[in-house]
Amino acid sequence: MTATSGAAQSAQPDRPGMTDGVCSEFTVFTKIKPGHGDALREDLATLAGGSADVEARGALRQIGTLHDARHVIFDNDTRFMFASVFDGSWDTYIDDFGKTVVGARFDTVFSHSEGFPGISDPGVKDWFVAQQEPAGVFVSSYPDLTVQQIWKDQRVNEAFQAVLDTPEFRAALENPANAALVGTPAFQKLLEEASA
Repeated sequence: MTATSGAAQSAQPDRPGMTDGVCSEFTVFTKIKPGHGDALREDLATLAGGSADVEARGALRQIGTLHDARHVIFDNDTRFMFASVFDGSWDTYIDDFGKTVVGARFDTVFSHSEGFPGISDPGVKDWFVAQQEPAGVFVSSYPDLTVQQIWKDQRVNEAFQAVLDTPEFRAALENPANAALVGTPAFQKLLEEASA
């Protein structure tokens, strides 16, 4: 595991946050505007259900770099945390979300935070950097897998599991013509992994 701070790119400034393989963490802590705790909580509840959630999941699928995200209200409704894990560069991450319905969600949620300029404001990245705290330790269980690779692995596994359940596959395993292939360590490992 190699956890390093900030993934600097020559064309972009250094950004806070740690990486582990292809995964990067993003955590911001903001001050909630006085009296906005309940409104923020209501907005989060609205965005977490129904058609808003379906639209957001569609956008997340389109972007294809977000591993996970969470919103937390704490300190008696005075502070807010947004934390996520993503693939790719910090700047691309912010840009991609700003171009989808998720950008509108950011506007809604962070409008309850002091000083938020809006997702389309040219200064929004500077605002996020000012609110961001890099993790002291960041570890991914799968540091070398992007979201796209995980989705592909899931599709391949589902297809393979469907094949395993067919009588044709069982017959092929028992066919003497396939004995050399079935007997290879790689094929046996594949069968073991499939049954685990």
